[in-house]
Amino acid sequence: MSIDLTQDFFALFGLPRRYALDESALEAAWHTLQAQVHPDRHAHLSDAEKRLSMQWATRVNEGFRALRQPLTRAQYLLELAGVDAGLETNTAMSPEFLMEQMEWREAVEEAREAAEVDELEGLHRRLIAHAREVRSHLAAQLDDEHDYEAAADTVRRLMFIDKLQQEIDEALLALEN
Repeated sequence: MSIDLTQDFFALFGLPRRYALDESALEAAWHTLQAQVHPDRHAHLSDAEKRLSMQWATRVNEGFRALRQPLTRAQYLLELAGVDAGLETNTAMSPEFLMEQMEWREAVEEAREAAEVDELEGLHRRLIAHAREVRSHLAAQLDDEHDYEAAADTVRRLMFIDKLQQEIDEALLALEN
């Protein structure tokens, strides 16, 4: 068994290079590859072959981690397309999006301060639905339109949404304790 360590993660798992991904096919391919490259299967081989097995297993796990999460999958597709999403340096967002984020954050903070668990849970549900819509839009940008610059902007938006979801989760956890 050998793996081309230079192929992209989609090719590694035998999947089309698309944002809209069959997650069960990814999982099945990951299990198949793991069964083939797991270091325990190669424990009887030479040290060089064991190191190669470890490289294979590492590459398979890296690929699985990159593709299984929608946000990291989108970032990876942008990277493959040669687009720098500027995730650390480009924080420019439309005034409408920034206003929306401020409203979400204020609502979360008010619910947290008032210890309103039901309100936080409602915000969480609404934010999940909103994220689903944004991911659907992102799929169209990446898979159909191939508008990578717009997709990079949408990825930055999803990062804000994910962070807000984490804040709501943390607020709920703090209120439960």
